[in-house]
Amino acid sequence: MSLSPYSARRISTPVRIGPITVGGEHPIVVQSMTNTDTADAVATAVQVAQLARAGSELVRITVNTEEAARAVPEIRERLQRMAIDVPLIGDFHYNGHKLLSRYPACAEVLDKYRINPGNVGRGS
Repeated sequence: MSLSPYSARRISTPVRIGPITVGGEHPIVVQSMTNTDTADAVATAVQVAQLARAGSELVRITVNTEEAARAVPEIRERLQRMAIDVPLIGDFHYNGHKLLSRYPACAEVLDKYRINPGNVGRGS
């Protein structure tokens, strides 16, 4: 019986997300998620910048509507103007496949796509 308060890390495959590698033997990475309406590109870019400056190494943004998908390239542009180079992860619900197809510019500027596992196989 181990007396350590920490669980042993499970074996995982390393994956690159932009310049960051997670998994395997790599250090644990801090990830945050915005709580802004992603369609509000200004508010979302400001919050992503705040999270990055506070130490978040990856930032998730919800991409759940066409308006949000259209805003993602502007968010990336605003972050570049602020000299913020944090990987952006698009957090999709139900309609991610449609949004990524309809808005290729959104798909191009995201570093990773995350499909909420509770939503797989549901919805349209």
